Amino acid sequence: MSAHHQSAGRGDPAAQDEKDRQLDRFRAAPEHDALTTDQGVRVDDTDNALRAGTRGPTLLEDFHNREKITHFDHERIPERVVHARGAGAYGYFEAYEPLTEYTCADFLSEAGRRTPVFVRFSTVQGPRGSADTVRDVRGFATKFYTREGNYDLVGNNIPVFFIQDAIKFPDFVHAVKMEPQHEMPTGGTAHDTFWDFASLQPETTHMLMWAMSDRAIPRSFRMMQGFGVHTFRFVTADGRGTFVKFHWKPKLGVHSQIWDEAQITAGRDPDYHRRDLWESIEAGEYPEWELGVQLVPESDEFAFDFDLLDATKIIPEEQVPLRPVGRLVLDRNPQNFFAETEQVAFHTANVVPGIDFTNDPLLQGRNFSYLDTQLIRLGGPNFSQLPVNRPVADVHHNHRDGFGQQVIHPGTNYFPNSLGGGCPAHAGAGGGAGVFRHYAERVDGEKIRVRSESFQDHYSQAALFWNSMADWERRHIVEAFRFELGKVGSVAVRERMVGNLAHVNADLASMVAEGVGVAAPAPVSGINTASSPALSQENLRGEGIRTRKVAVLAADGTDAGQVDAVRERLTARGAIVEVLAALDGSVRSAGNGSLAVDRALPTMASVLYDAVLVPDGKEAVAALSADPAAVRFVEEAYRHGKPLAVLGEGVRLLAEARLPEDVVLGEAAPEFGVLTSNGTASPQDIADALATALEQHRFPRRPGLLN
Repeated sequence: MSAHHQSAGRGDPAAQDEKDRQLDRFRAAPEHDALTTDQGVRVDDTDNALRAGTRGPTLLEDFHNREKITHFDHERIPERVVHARGAGAYGYFEAYEPLTEYTCADFLSEAGRRTPVFVRFSTVQGPRGSADTVRDVRGFATKFYTREGNYDLVGNNIPVFFIQDAIKFPDFVHAVKMEPQHEMPTGGTAHDTFWDFASLQPETTHMLMWAMSDRAIPRSFRMMQGFGVHTFRFVTADGRGTFVKFHWKPKLGVHSQIWDEAQITAGRDPDYHRRDLWESIEAGEYPEWELGVQLVPESDEFAFDFDLLDATKIIPEEQVPLRPVGRLVLDRNPQNFFAETEQVAFHTANVVPGIDFTNDPLLQGRNFSYLDTQLIRLGGPNFSQLPVNRPVADVHHNHRDGFGQQVIHPGTNYFPNSLGGGCPAHAGAGGGAGVFRHYAERVDGEKIRVRSESFQDHYSQAALFWNSMADWERRHIVEAFRFELGKVGSVAVRERMVGNLAHVNADLASMVAEGVGVAAPAPVSGINTASSPALSQENLRGEGIRTRKVAVLAADGTDAGQVDAVRERLTARGAIVEVLAALDGSVRSAGNGSLAVDRALPTMASVLYDAVLVPDGKEAVAALSADPAAVRFVEEAYRHGKPLAVLGEGVRLLAEARLPEDVVLGEAAPEFGVLTSNGTASPQDIADALATALEQHRFPRRPGLLN
């Protein structure tokens, strides 16, 4: 653990938050202890079972062997049905200003108040062993350990969902998961059952547009948005309600991989996202998001051309701007993945005073499902006593016994009682603050299995999303639909899905139809032509280049002075610069010095970096040009739209990678993120230009190659 990390977290008790101090009571310190059994009996040998003679049978009386093997055999618990693969971290939420005008939630009541949190990011479809960079929705679940109890904001990186009513959730998950006859594909939706379901449920169309965009293949957890998805309620101390939607915006901007890049990453480093999160926090580069809310007065509930209770719809930011209310910082990694990240239990119904539900039918079903799920996953009703799930608020109730009970409860276990002094008593008896009271809403109607007519528009916001995309974003969406539907064996499913897309955009439907070998559907009238610039990643780039990774390709003869000058310039702005060469160790630099190698080139790939630098050095560039791995590294980086910078002779490697001639010659290079020194620019100038290019993330309009 780095000294920086120690000083920022559990190494310094004064820096610990309330949750971290609570967890100290449960942390083991085995480095100071002798090996024992579960009963505390010290063990002399754990390498050899008790046997009759050196080559005889193992004896049943070896209680240590039996206990050790039995515990190992029972280490696994059922993985989550969805969101099985994840990574998490601790941190804090800091409020910007009091929001008491809208909510009595304590953690939003005071500027500067910090509330401990645990956040878990995840993919939806694949099992725990699937890759991080598959095309999928990402979970973004935040547990606030508030002074009034735990509040869970259980969201995704996409602001809408596939279905409107939770009764369809089992159908959706069965369709999206691996097909039962062969349990394929792992971690992907490009198969018949998913697209059969989606094509028969037009309400999925808006979500599909997001899922086929680059939003479904984020560059990192640190560079993706999060959304509460549903419309919730803020409630004031005097019972007034305001509709609210929650948005997390990353400080580093919203960035994605492209599909070809994501597939290569899955092979090169299937743990790419969880590794990125872990290493960033260990390095002291703490991920940060800003929490914004969209607030809608109850009097405006029906002021929109969609239903606020429909989870397949957004409120465009142009209609209701985001109000920033606080920031989220993750500054501490878990110490044990199973105990913390795997056992953390989120629940949409974990709310605190000041936050309440709406009648969104998907949310209502989630409020039932999460608790039910945790009971089977975590072995019974006492999972809230697990350290990661324990609230920092005091807990008093009459719940008793059950699997996993950790508390010794003396006295009475019923209410009302007189023998226990009437405790625990009703918290609301005195009418004090900090007590949860359900929002008073009049509800009446017939019992009926019918969905509201206001939920029947399935295409207008899908069209809004398409209309809001940049040209390159639209191209990627088309390519994604072609890939996914191209994996579908049923021609009828392809045709039906393309028919749904005709209600979104005629060109989209036609291009997808052409790619999957079906006839283009007839034009549809009345398609939505509105757009929302806030939806395009082109407008969500963020600022700066902190934690962006730059690969320097080196060989014997590389100009180490140039490398040092560029590294100094870029690291001063927060970038990470690593030298790659054919072999680990060091290379001989120009002038017979040496240059340390950070990574061996065969163990890495361009997809693991955000930019590439090729320094000067005739001998070095000749060696790199003769190395297929180096040539491929540059070709891939160009193909994926990443910034490239070359000094002096380094331009020869661009030619070897068969980049377009005008790019190699520098004539059209700068606007496409390819930077050459042309014999005049200094290493510092190139570093500054590379930093500016890195702020653009990638250059998706490059000529000649896939981008």
